Amino acid sequence: MTSDDIKTIIEEVIKRMNLSVDSILVKTDGDREVFSIQTPDSHLLIGTKGANLFALSHLVKKIVSKRQATGGAEDASGGAKEFQFMIDINNYQSTAMENLKGVAKIMGERAKSLKTSVELDPMSSYERMIIHSFFQEDPAIKTESVGEGERRRVVIKYAEPIIE
Repeated sequence: MTSDDIKTIIEEVIKRMNLSVDSILVKTDGDREVFSIQTPDSHLLIGTKGANLFALSHLVKKIVSKRQATGGAEDASGGAKEFQFMIDINNYQSTAMENLKGVAKIMGERAKSLKTSVELDPMSSYERMIIHSFFQEDPAIKTESVGEGERRRVVIKYAEPIIE
């Protein structure tokens, strides 16, 4: 499945919702493609706290997965090749990720300066993954997810650096 195929699927889904799209740009971000959609109907496609955007992404990923399964796309090991991608509407996702990283940085600095743990508000699994990834290379910070269901959140912990 190519990025053009996925772009076509996104256009079809949005068209069936009777919404309009000005443009869809495809960008590469690390190991995944980002489909950046510009639309005057962003409020409908994003929804409250990004719920509609999450649903749109989920739907498109299910369609892609089903078409890959029937199309026989395989990776070098013979398994189904999974295409990593993200859908962004009017830069909502990228802005939210930057804001989340900003909050993480501030809370990480707080944990370091106070030498304590800082608990963040509940967030989605995707947002928690961003926080964990953000601190992955910082030896003075460890992160842990705690709680259940919609109350699951990240705890940023100060880790005493090991002096060699």
